[in-house]
Amino acid sequence: MELIENKFIKKLAKDKIVLTALVVLVLMYICIAFAGFFTPYPPNFSDRTMSYSPPSKIFIINQEGKLSWPYTYNYKRHFNPETFRMDYTLDRSEKYFLKFLSSGRLITVDEPGRLFLLGADINGRDVFSRLFYGGRISLTIGFLALLISFPIGLIYGGIAGYFGGLADNLMMRLAEAIMSIPSFFLLITLAAVLPSGMTSAQRFALITVILAFIGWAGFSRVVRGMVLSIKNREFVEASRAIGASSFRIITRDILPQTASYVIVAMTLSVPGYILAESGLSFLGLGIQQPDASWGNMLKEAQEYINVLYRPWLLMPGFLIFIAVLAFNIVGDAVRDILDPKSRMRR
Repeated sequence: MELIENKFIKKLAKDKIVLTALVVLVLMYICIAFAGFFTPYPPNFSDRTMSYSPPSKIFIINQEGKLSWPYTYNYKRHFNPETFRMDYTLDRSEKYFLKFLSSGRLITVDEPGRLFLLGADINGRDVFSRLFYGGRISLTIGFLALLISFPIGLIYGGIAGYFGGLADNLMMRLAEAIMSIPSFFLLITLAAVLPSGMTSAQRFALITVILAFIGWAGFSRVVRGMVLSIKNREFVEASRAIGASSFRIITRDILPQTASYVIVAMTLSVPGYILAESGLSFLGLGIQQPDASWGNMLKEAQEYINVLYRPWLLMPGFLIFIAVLAFNIVGDAVRDILDPKSRMRR
């Protein structure tokens, strides 16, 4: 274990891209863990008079041209009859000075000032704050599924590969039957039959749990193939010779040999669940408004008028891209460390 840790540290020291990806992921999880501190508003804050307000402008030079404490102005909106849309201009009648480390938050302004660092959505909700709270769902929901699907896939594939014969044949046919279930249509069915009184977070957590019980099948097939190649090695034969039980041989001798693949598979599965959550919420099958997730926040950006005139609504898509890319980079690095043959094949 110490050797693996040393290799990992050396890899990070040499590969700045992997180190950057790790730092990005750590920062993301710190931000969502302390979202209440880093954001200027709670998740349920809304000011409908500021619908689609652009990002607040921060000034550090006053009108006299002198250096000033950072301040901002509110926006006022008016209908433009020529473009048939709302225009926003700065209301310079009153300054609102930024307050740091006030009321348990990193940055805020006094009422009735508004601080929208990344603009507002259609309901006048701060996009910057909702990105932090939405990340709690998008970045953590995958780990819930991993805690369910991977242990099942490990044990199931280990048993099938170790015993072989009829048991292996029957178990793999069951796994293939489960893999053939169309998950998208299953999600639509689940979304329709789940109790209406559940919150959107509870609904999606339950859907993820159910899908995790289906998602283990493909993973178990790979584990089964690895177990077939391991079960006849000398150390396994030695365990049989001393009378070790089959379950002990599978869990103590064989499955630990698949650890490198399991770790890499887990690392690379997380971005898959992030994309799945985002896609489902985008389609309206996952997290529902007013609760935030990166997927349902991105849904507003599907209108081309928003893409042209309100580009800040695309920020959830950018964060999804960064998170998935970072996980893939880290997963590739972990594979290189735990499986040196993968480097030789390149």
